[in-house]
Amino acid sequence: MQLETASWCTVVVPCYNEASRLQTGAFHEFIQLGQPVRFLFVNDGSKDGTMAVLESMREGFEQYIRILDLPKNSGKGEAVRQGMLHACQKDDARYVGFWDADLATPLNAIPLLLEKLKDDARLQMVFGSRVRLLGRDIHRKAIRHYLGRIFASTVSLMLRLAVYDTQCGAKLFRITPELRQLLAEPFISRWVFDVEILARSMAANGGEAQYLSRSVYEVPLPRWEDVSGSKVHGGDFFRAFVDIVKIYRRYLAPQRPARRDLNPQR
Repeated sequence: MQLETASWCTVVVPCYNEASRLQTGAFHEFIQLGQPVRFLFVNDGSKDGTMAVLESMREGFEQYIRILDLPKNSGKGEAVRQGMLHACQKDDARYVGFWDADLATPLNAIPLLLEKLKDDARLQMVFGSRVRLLGRDIHRKAIRHYLGRIFASTVSLMLRLAVYDTQCGAKLFRITPELRQLLAEPFISRWVFDVEILARSMAANGGEAQYLSRSVYEVPLPRWEDVSGSKVHGGDFFRAFVDIVKIYRRYLAPQRPARRDLNPQR
């Protein structure tokens, strides 16, 4: 099936020791639906058989599955950054994003986010959001849900933006020169790089929250489920709070004016 080049979306899937959790069949089934989506798997210095699984998964699907092999583990944020930057610079895609390898967010949500991004030219970013609504199938451990709500509320106050869920691993972006610039430097945080992308974007646009409110859209996901074997643990939530303080100071804190000399020597 031939698809227009301009409609392609490259979805980056960061992988660290995911050999036992990669759902090869789910990726193949999605590809066979004929969506204008290709996957770029980033092997983040895995020590298990992840690379072998990825190479096997790619056989027969070379047009839709690519692999970027990083020699050492650098963390999820850097794996995502390297993958997205690679797609922005070397692919012919118009859109790029990232998706968690465990498929806590099913692949059939990709067209849902992609359609929103395509339909509204003002949007630069579309995020999946884990909102528990009637008719939605969202299953999240209670402790992670409540810690997540506290974290999201803190981020909302920091960004002055009514964002509900910054940490869901399902996000798509329009490829633009600005996005390439946002990805040019390594992130401060290994885990809350999602927040850092928003902070960088705000800083690049004069620190105004209004820009993000017009260019970012959250789509409530139809389905999301905690998958065992997550690399995120309880202590990481508290490290994340330290990281958002660093992010705020780096990108959003008001710059102090130079101290005035009250007793100048004449």
